[in-house]
Amino acid sequence: MHYRNPWRKLLLVLLCGGICLSLSAQFRDPRPKKKQPNIIVFLVDDMGWEDTSVPFWTQLTEKNKRFRTPNMERLARQGAKFTSAYATPVCTPSRVSLMTGMNAARHGVTNWTSPRKDNNSDAPDTQVGAADWNYNGFSPVSNVPHTVYATPLPALLKTAGYYTIHAGKAHWGAMGTPGANPYNMGFQVNIAGHAAGHPQSYLSEENYGNMPGKATVQAVPDLEEYYGSGTFLTAALTQEALKAVNDPVRLQQPFYLYLSHYAVHVPLQADKQYIQRYLDMGLEEPEARYASMIEGMDASLGAVMDYLDAKKIADNTVIIFMSDNGGLSLAPPRGGQPFTQNAPLRAGKGSVYEGGIREPMLVKWPGVTPPGSVIPQYVIIEDFFPSVLEMAGIQLYETTQETDGRSFVPLLQQPSVTDSMRTLIWHYPNKWIPDGGPGINYKSALRQGRWKLVYDLLSGQTELYDLETDITEKNDLAAKEPQRVKNLTRLLSAELQRRHAPMPLNRATGKPFPWPGQQPL
Repeated sequence: MHYRNPWRKLLLVLLCGGICLSLSAQFRDPRPKKKQPNIIVFLVDDMGWEDTSVPFWTQLTEKNKRFRTPNMERLARQGAKFTSAYATPVCTPSRVSLMTGMNAARHGVTNWTSPRKDNNSDAPDTQVGAADWNYNGFSPVSNVPHTVYATPLPALLKTAGYYTIHAGKAHWGAMGTPGANPYNMGFQVNIAGHAAGHPQSYLSEENYGNMPGKATVQAVPDLEEYYGSGTFLTAALTQEALKAVNDPVRLQQPFYLYLSHYAVHVPLQADKQYIQRYLDMGLEEPEARYASMIEGMDASLGAVMDYLDAKKIADNTVIIFMSDNGGLSLAPPRGGQPFTQNAPLRAGKGSVYEGGIREPMLVKWPGVTPPGSVIPQYVIIEDFFPSVLEMAGIQLYETTQETDGRSFVPLLQQPSVTDSMRTLIWHYPNKWIPDGGPGINYKSALRQGRWKLVYDLLSGQTELYDLETDITEKNDLAAKEPQRVKNLTRLLSAELQRRHAPMPLNRATGKPFPWPGQQPL
């Protein structure tokens, strides 16, 4: 068990217990007990850093001008904008990190999980054997093969008195394992969450995939009342989520809403309310569909914020906005040239370059976040776990797992604080797509301060970038900074070994590829 409070403090409480109890009868604290805030995590799937009219860089880019996200702008005005927020290259690892506070190198769910049990989703490779990763995902129950066992965030919140609601994409574990079902994670309500990582259809005209004789494992459950109604999946999930929130609001019970949209993952299907604007702009059809899905997602955020205002609970509600990985940059299904959709960031989903891991992140905590603040300190998806617990006022708790995340609450209180010594790592010992791409397949990376190391797990090749002067990662400084490369490679190796990270196998020898910096096989 891992405890999140010093034992010394607990011992002190026990020693003074008798004195404190006797005094409490005479001296009661007249101050009202601080009310637990409602907490909303608004998670988007496959949304890129620039896929919004809110600039997360030092300037407004041409891509920013393409999208219309007025409610993200509204949230940024009311809260804090993180300009260096990170997730993992693909979806399931990020979602497991958020749920457990563990880095992907530690929890071992390093790739997206198949809906089907015992199905390794890695693309086939004739020379490289699959790493021994947890391809059945995350489990709140021990001894499930090829899963990581951990204490989930909503279970801790539920124990602390929160009403816990899940709406949308789950994708933590395969069918037939406990991790597939949000109820097993501590959620009291589940709306449309199951093992699949994308919807079969966003269209009510297609019953969100539940057409007789045509349904697959990706068909979205639970939304029968919207069939044929013309309601896009994003809007249907929003309406159902807000219905579920009505119960705790009526009972004046704090709630945790995890609104995890399937948008903007493929299939790219037009949200008819918004697409014409983008066609009129001259965007090619795939990009117009994509932009319409972004605007529909933003309308969902607006509906949530309007609801909080109408119920007069906005002042006691935290909203955290995040994407689970970088924007998709494969063309098709996107338009344009492959791996350019997130420029000036390099590459996209599946890559350890910035385009695959840097995300739009906004946080509003009334009374804590200075409105309109900008936070330059880099953070990562596993930081959500301790941050949400701190927001909820949960100080003493225990977990099965050792966690890696660090609370970003101090940054919300003092946005200008930075820590250039903090080390972030990414580990992707998997093969995502057959043909690869920039920073895709069998890569690890590390960031410390302004410096970022990219490491090829198969060849041992290293790249070094100064993100303060080169956000595009075009100027490889490895040859000019050999000692820095050596030091960061050692640090990456130590972190991967400390967390027992899975490594790909060399088929010729049957052995794992060496840790970074060690001699090749």
